[in-house]
Amino acid sequence: MKRFLLVVLAAMFVLSSYGLSFATNGDDLIGIGPIARAMGGVGIAAPQDAISAVFANPAAMCFGPYCPGSEFNFAGTVFMPTAKARIQTPMGDTGWRTSESNVFLIPAIGLSTPITTDLRFGLAAYGVSGLGVDYREKFVDLDPATPGNQTIFTNLQIMKFAPNLAYMISPNFSIGASLHIDYGALDLDQGTSSGYTAGAQVGAIYKNGPISVGVTYITPQEIDYKHVSTFGDPTGTLHDLKLESPQIAGVGVSVEPIQNVLLVEVDGKWINWGGATGYKDFNWKDQWALGVGAQYKPMPKVALRAGFNYANNPVKTNTLTAANFSSEVFRLTGFPAVVTTHATVGAGYQISKAFSVDLGYTHAFKKTLSESNPDLFGPGAGGTIDTSLAENSIDFGLTWRF
Repeated sequence: MKRFLLVVLAAMFVLSSYGLSFATNGDDLIGIGPIARAMGGVGIAAPQDAISAVFANPAAMCFGPYCPGSEFNFAGTVFMPTAKARIQTPMGDTGWRTSESNVFLIPAIGLSTPITTDLRFGLAAYGVSGLGVDYREKFVDLDPATPGNQTIFTNLQIMKFAPNLAYMISPNFSIGASLHIDYGALDLDQGTSSGYTAGAQVGAIYKNGPISVGVTYITPQEIDYKHVSTFGDPTGTLHDLKLESPQIAGVGVSVEPIQNVLLVEVDGKWINWGGATGYKDFNWKDQWALGVGAQYKPMPKVALRAGFNYANNPVKTNTLTAANFSSEVFRLTGFPAVVTTHATVGAGYQISKAFSVDLGYTHAFKKTLSESNPDLFGPGAGGTIDTSLAENSIDFGLTWRF
């Protein structure tokens, strides 16, 4: 019990130290922690650490390398997006401009411990999603209707704190649920507005020999950000913006053809951006995501991992007009969550029975989205908005089992 309390205190210290310092660019991370991210973000059927279990499927607390004992994880992601934009109008051509927001730290902690033989408690805190670009003073006098500099600055941060319970109904079947307590902070160059909300995640896992099947569902979770932007109001009044983390449904299947040597998993997710408050107003659509990952242990202390993740681009294009030009510049360049394809690799080493270390690398391939109208401001007076995003991230983690 003393060690359990020490772990909880350590978790609270990490949460309080980093809760205000992380940011990321994009929508949701494909996975949390170096193991899941190195395996293409999979983990609904067979997560390999406590962070992945709480994030991917709360029922997984009853199945995993951390059972039947306890485990504490500390992980971090150094996230390095490269966002670029180009705007062409009769007033000029900016050329490709690069966002100044390009390095972020995203922390995560996880805990799994038994209460009884069949009941386990889990806890995780992690940065899960966000958006952020800085194009301040880079787009000048491009809209004939609104001369002057156009400021494009966005910074959205969302951290989840998720206590979890999982119960093993039979040796082959478990269920679980997590409470999500969300903290969000949004800055659209008018100062930071923050808020809280709550939601839930439920899941189940069934194992039959080397095969595991998992399902999970996350409820929508909405935060109301106060006085964040004028949104073009000529009076200069700052308006509120409600943004909702969307509902997510997922299913995963894993197989371990060689026990404790080779594990392969395939996950599928539906992410309801098209029905989420705020994002549907930004004309986002639902995503279907596919993750494939593998872990191979050539020797008991060494794990090699690789994966692939693909999801359709959620950002729709609109018909570009003179009336919506400024709002489309903001929508496409300020929220450029257009990447679709990720490749991942990683490795882990068991230092001792109690301690292990894991590393991972994720690359999201460059994706470009464009809107163009050859007669935007009149016959022959056309315009184009181009936005692109590529991402690299390095993941690291430490695990203590006790």
